Amino acid sequence: MEPHDYTWIFALGIVASICDAFGIGSNDVANSFASSISSGSLTMAQACIIAVFTEFLGALLLGSSTSETIKGGILSVERFVGQPELLMLGMLCALIGSAVWVISASKFGLPVSTTHSIVGAIIGVGIAAFGGEAIQWGYSGVAKIVTSWFVSPAIAGIVTSIIYLPTRFFILESPNSLERGIRAIPIYFFVTSAIGVFYIVYKGAPGTGASEMHAGVIVGISFGVATAVTAFSWIFFVKWLRRRVIGKENLRWYHIPLVYNIKHRPMPPQPDPTETSTTDAASTEASRELEIGTHPDGIEEKAVVSTKQCDDHNVSDSSNADESSSGEEQADSESRLLMIWKKIKYLALRGIRQDVRNIGNERLKNVHAAAKKFDDDTEYLFSFLQVITACLASFSHGSNDVANAAGPIASIYDTWRSAKVDESGSSPVPVWILAMAGAAIDLGLVTYGYHVMRRLGNGVTYLSPSRGFAAELGASLTVLTASQVGLPVSTTHCITGAIAAIGLCNGNFRALNWKVLAWCTLSWILTLPIAGLTSGLLFAFGSNAPNNFIRG
Repeated sequence: MEPHDYTWIFALGIVASICDAFGIGSNDVANSFASSISSGSLTMAQACIIAVFTEFLGALLLGSSTSETIKGGILSVERFVGQPELLMLGMLCALIGSAVWVISASKFGLPVSTTHSIVGAIIGVGIAAFGGEAIQWGYSGVAKIVTSWFVSPAIAGIVTSIIYLPTRFFILESPNSLERGIRAIPIYFFVTSAIGVFYIVYKGAPGTGASEMHAGVIVGISFGVATAVTAFSWIFFVKWLRRRVIGKENLRWYHIPLVYNIKHRPMPPQPDPTETSTTDAASTEASRELEIGTHPDGIEEKAVVSTKQCDDHNVSDSSNADESSSGEEQADSESRLLMIWKKIKYLALRGIRQDVRNIGNERLKNVHAAAKKFDDDTEYLFSFLQVITACLASFSHGSNDVANAAGPIASIYDTWRSAKVDESGSSPVPVWILAMAGAAIDLGLVTYGYHVMRRLGNGVTYLSPSRGFAAELGASLTVLTASQVGLPVSTTHCITGAIAAIGLCNGNFRALNWKVLAWCTLSWILTLPIAGLTSGLLFAFGSNAPNNFIRG
């Protein structure tokens, strides 16, 4: 192989990488924001706006400048040293296999691990190329992934319960829950900020060399940032909450740093329900009169309107007959352009306009009814914490999991450029690949993420801000600590287990949608074989095709 041979593989690899990143956004990022949207802390549009910046900036600014040539070390890269073109073809097939499975799972609202998907696809390539003995089947490889199906949700559920149950018993169920919540909110800010910053620096910032920092330095940074955030919340945010929630003042979030300088702002007067009912009744009666064609003077209004419409129609026909053909063509052209623009706008905003909360879903009515509800004002306190946890998790996800889509195309690009395989097992990742993958992740969330959000949030159990906050923080803490001690965990599996634990904390098995959980578990099990089978078949076909066809 010579440099710049097999350019078609590189070109198709770019397309497949974009599709895989699109799937990551529609599945992995979507399940990260599912609890925030389902609890009402964020709207779909707000979540998408936040994720567009956090995911893209996380991928671009903190994404690793190098990646594993073969994800997870599941297959030795040395097997491709003498035939680099096979590595290019293998990574192309792996990207296609992963993208097909992740996007298909997203279509049905099934949360799957995108990391396991790309690893499963590489397993398929390895078996098709070198046989089953080339794969690491032991605990350092496949067995570790299988273990994560059970370890991840179990540990995340336990951690989430430890966070949520004290909050429920000491704050939410207290007679003066609102006052207790306001007093405790700075403590929650400290814990959330410390864990979030530690999570980003330690796990989610591969491009900063944070892995070389001493653990004590990372802890110091985390506690320093958390102390500053806590001081701000104690001085400004608590004051703002008392005025906004207890005093019922018309304050916005951007008034927080100015809360001591803003005069009393009463809420705008609400319309009188009696007047509203009278107005609605009058409007209804007027509408009814117009429908039956009556008028105070006894004139049949409907007949008059119909006559006028007929006259207008005749005049319109006459006018249209006098128009020139060029005018008709121009009008048709403008009409077509307008229709195209409306279609593009509809497709672009369709995902944002979806209702994913499932609050009024009749099929989930019994599940939601089994969950205990708490004071709305107290729950409102936790919505801000949940937004913070969602932003931190998204930023970290963008920097860390972008490698699932960027790594294989980086391997293809490096091999295409140099015509050799780097035996070190790592490939440089150019900035343009990180930017491309980050943009595709955002596009996947905005246009297709609503499927997973609708299924995973309130589709599993009833979520409120306090419940969603505990689930997100518990999942993040589990990924952080388990990765440190070497336990196999997956972010997708952790957030699913955390949400399931929240449902069980209601003390009622009916508060969980067991059917959805069964489908989620089945999708985890199917990830490796389906992604592997798809990529393996493609590789077997491509590698055994006539040589002239392959070289293009």
